[in-house]
Amino acid sequence: MTVPGHGLRDRTAITGVGWTPYSKNSGVSTLELALRAISAALSDAGLGLRDVDGLVTHSVGDSVPAAAVAACLGVRDPRLLLDLNGGGSMSSAAVGAAATAVAAGQAETVVVWRSLNARSEFRMGGTGRAAPTLVEFQYQVPYGLLAPPQQYALIGRAYLQRSGASSEDLGRVAITQRAHAALNDRALMRAPLTMDQYLGSRWIAEPLRLYDCCLETDAAIAVIVTSAERARDLPHPPVLISAAATGGGHSYFSDGYTDLSTSAARTMAPRLFAAAGIGPREISVAELYDAFTPLVLMQLEDYGFCAPGQAAPFVAAGETALDGTLPVNTHGGHLSEGYVHGLNHVVEAVLQLRGVAGARQVSGAETALVTGQPGYVSGATSALVLRRDS
Repeated sequence: MTVPGHGLRDRTAITGVGWTPYSKNSGVSTLELALRAISAALSDAGLGLRDVDGLVTHSVGDSVPAAAVAACLGVRDPRLLLDLNGGGSMSSAAVGAAATAVAAGQAETVVVWRSLNARSEFRMGGTGRAAPTLVEFQYQVPYGLLAPPQQYALIGRAYLQRSGASSEDLGRVAITQRAHAALNDRALMRAPLTMDQYLGSRWIAEPLRLYDCCLETDAAIAVIVTSAERARDLPHPPVLISAAATGGGHSYFSDGYTDLSTSAARTMAPRLFAAAGIGPREISVAELYDAFTPLVLMQLEDYGFCAPGQAAPFVAAGETALDGTLPVNTHGGHLSEGYVHGLNHVVEAVLQLRGVAGARQVSGAETALVTGQPGYVSGATSALVLRRDS
C-alpha cells in the first residue's frame, strides 16, 4: 500500500530562517514586517531576491496577501503564489505546500512567512471589528463565546475532567517553557515563573489563568524552502522536510465530534509518522503548538508520546525539560517567546537541528516534530517532521 506523503520524504529542505523582533507594538505595517523577515531569511540562506520564485503565507484576514509581497520583492511572474486561510492551524501546512511545490518542480525557491500585528492592531476576539466568518460563530456570538480563551476554556475543562489533570499540571507546562525562554534572547518573557506566581495570577476564563495563555505579539517569521540537493550547496546544513500532513479538526457544532478532550492530531499523527518513516520515540525535540497550556498536554498524548491521561505525570517528571527524554518548546513557545501562529516553532526546530540554539541546545538533536494548532475552532490542523541532514 502506498503511504500518502511518502514521496515528499527528505526531498526538500529548509535552508534559511528569519524573524523580526517580537514586540507589543511594532510601529510598522504587516507588509514591512514581512519584508524584513523575508530579507533576513534570504540572507541566512545565502540567497537573494532574484532567487525567489514562490511565495506562501497564511492569515486570518489580518495581514498582507502574497501578491503584494511578491510585487514588493520584485517577483514579477511567481511560479507559486498561495494564500492559505488559517492562523496556527495552517502554519505547518504552509511549509508543506512549499515543499510539495518544490518536490513537484513547480518552483525552486519558496519563501513561507507569517506577519501580524496581533497586539497593536488585530487582536483575536477583540472588540470593534467584525466577527470571523466561520459558520460556527453565528451560534457562539449570541452567548458571548467569541474570544479564544473562552473557546479554549471549554476544551481545557473537557481535558482536565477526562484526564484527571489539575491546575498545577497546567502550571508545570507554563513554568517549564518559561525556563526555556530564559535561555532565549528573542523571548518576550524571560523572568522565572514559580508555581505560586502561576496559581496567583488572575483568571482569564476558567480553567485558564493568565500564564495559561499565549502572548499576543507583533512580529513576522519567514523560512526558505528549496530542494535538498540545492540546499547542500548553501551555507547552513540542510534541515530536511521528512513529512508534512494536514488534517481535519473539531468545530463546535457542525462536524460531529463529541469529545473535545482529544484533538484531531490523534487522527492525523499516524499518517504523519508513516510518511516520515519514523515513530514518536524517534523524535528528538517537539515544538508543540501552545496557544494555551492544555494543548501541550493533549498533544503529548495525541501524537503518541505518552498514553491517554499520562501527559501530566510525564511533564511533572521533567521529561519535557531540556534534559528530559522529549524536550518540548525549547524556545519558550507561544506562552513565553511570542505568538507568531506556529512559524516561530519551525524556526526553533531548524536552529535545534542545526545545533546552533546556544544555551538551550538539545544535545544530539536529529529529528523534530513541529505542530500547528491541533484542530480546534478552525476545523483543521497540520504538522511537520524535520530531520538533520546526515
